[in-house]
Amino acid sequence: MTNQAVFIDPSSDHFQNDRLFDVDDANLNRDGTLLPFSRLKEYLSSQGIPTFTADKLRDGSERRELNHYWSLGILEHYKELVEREDVRLRGFLLMEPPLVRPDLYAALPELTAAFDEVYVHNIVGDGYSLEGVLQHKLRPLFWPQPYADVLMPYWESTDRKNKLVVIAGNHNPRLRKPELYSERIKAIAALNDRKGIDLFGRGWQRWWSRQSFWWTYWRYRHAIMANYYGSCNSKWTVLSSYRFSLCFENMPIAGYVTEKIFDCLYAGTVPVYWGATDIDTLIPPGAFIDMRRFSGYADMLDFVQAMSDEEWQSMRTIAREFLQTRGRAVYYNSLVNMFKT
Repeated sequence: MTNQAVFIDPSSDHFQNDRLFDVDDANLNRDGTLLPFSRLKEYLSSQGIPTFTADKLRDGSERRELNHYWSLGILEHYKELVEREDVRLRGFLLMEPPLVRPDLYAALPELTAAFDEVYVHNIVGDGYSLEGVLQHKLRPLFWPQPYADVLMPYWESTDRKNKLVVIAGNHNPRLRKPELYSERIKAIAALNDRKGIDLFGRGWQRWWSRQSFWWTYWRYRHAIMANYYGSCNSKWTVLSSYRFSLCFENMPIAGYVTEKIFDCLYAGTVPVYWGATDIDTLIPPGAFIDMRRFSGYADMLDFVQAMSDEEWQSMRTIAREFLQTRGRAVYYNSLVNMFKT
């Protein structure tokens, strides 16, 4: 038996008891979410290092002479382990941006003091403060992706609408800035008369919910509901029915690239992107359309609907080549790369 083990603390209790690695659970592993963690477990196993979720370290059911602890965002848990000599606090990952989890970024001074490494979307303080932060411990976070190539049954789909689709839940930014939640809604409203965009996602019809209690939702509620087609069981199926997707991150900051743009690339849908301010350095410019280049949403719709099939296919080819090369090296292997350092 090896004298060391790796323990990963998930972002939610739903993934405790090693369910973080259970790719056979269709609910937890929806859209391949758990595949990067399963691959990491297999890689560490090949190195002779067992891997568990961190609840087994805290309750004592699994323990070695040296226990490497990694956290995906629960602040309280690591504090239970600080004084244990058999535990090394290796890494803390801030998966959410400052807009969504300002508490995590406020805790950066204590996190960088406690952990060997802290992974953030950018290490230059774009969107958060570096005051009191041990900056030499910050590392760039590349969002772990489930696949290293397109999903062929969806990518090959030819029955596509020459319009935009947006897949997003109804979320309230709670007056935090800067945010792009509002821009998704404004795009839907601006293109309503032309029926240029369809909306899928959870919660938009729940006008009485807390998520709907904000000005932009109520100002454009009629346009939202006029273009709303319900939640979707498979985002691949929905995306593969459209040539283009409105792909906006939750906020615009450097380095913040999530699964949203990759979902489009997997399905062969050209993304109209707004999010990471340095996106051109992260994804090939030829693989997406930068929303920032347009004067407005009508201008953007004119551009995408006039795009020739040859140009559209060229963008998809560039996207696929990226997934197979740099996408595989940086994003598909993101977690394994962390553990090799």
